[in-house]
Amino acid sequence: MKIALIGYGKMGKAIEEIALAKGHEIVLKIDVQNNHEFTQENIKQADVAIEFTGPHSAFENVKKCIELGIPVVSGSTGWLDKWDEIKNLCNANNGCLIYASNYSIGVNLFFELNKYLAKLMETYQDYNVSMTEIHHTEKKDAPSGTAITLAEQILENMGRKKQWINSPSLAPADLVITSERIDPAPGTHTVFYDSPIDSIEITHTAHTRKGFASGAVLAAEFANKKNGIFTMKDVLGL
Repeated sequence: MKIALIGYGKMGKAIEEIALAKGHEIVLKIDVQNNHEFTQENIKQADVAIEFTGPHSAFENVKKCIELGIPVVSGSTGWLDKWDEIKNLCNANNGCLIYASNYSIGVNLFFELNKYLAKLMETYQDYNVSMTEIHHTEKKDAPSGTAITLAEQILENMGRKKQWINSPSLAPADLVITSERIDPAPGTHTVFYDSPIDSIEITHTAHTRKGFASGAVLAAEFANKKNGIFTMKDVLGL
């Protein structure tokens, strides 16, 4: 499979290593320095694009891939205020988009555990739920996309929480997410359930970027020659 990498930072390089080890070919690498090479002629060499950039550029990158007929796997966070626009564009162009806030197989299993635990804890109102997320200092957005996914899953399954908030709050309806930026942490997410008697917590800790990279390559293999909008739940058959 021929892959275009849109974004060639630490994550892009980790994806490249995994992709090459699996026998795939990297035919295009786009970064800030050579964005002018992101052309129809160049991108058409690829079977699929993997996009890991940032909130400032992700939407335009994904939009361009869809318009040019290239299946795209995006892991950029902080741009989902334009999700409806990109979804409509993908459907109108019969395109293929896989989006996940986190491509780690372990995190996606953690998502399923989080939903199940929130359903269980809904009945037990003595337990207040909160979250923390820790990432490296280069991460631009807070809270992380993974933390937002976890929070939204809790809101869907726990009626007493009405919104997530990224600042201290004592309001019972607020789900508080605490964000920390510490090097060299690739990513740690913890969901806490606290009562006056005891506490329950579930944590996922990434040790390296390889888990994210491996999942992104797996998603690219899934996206090749498909049409539609998918998530890692589709890729993993969960």
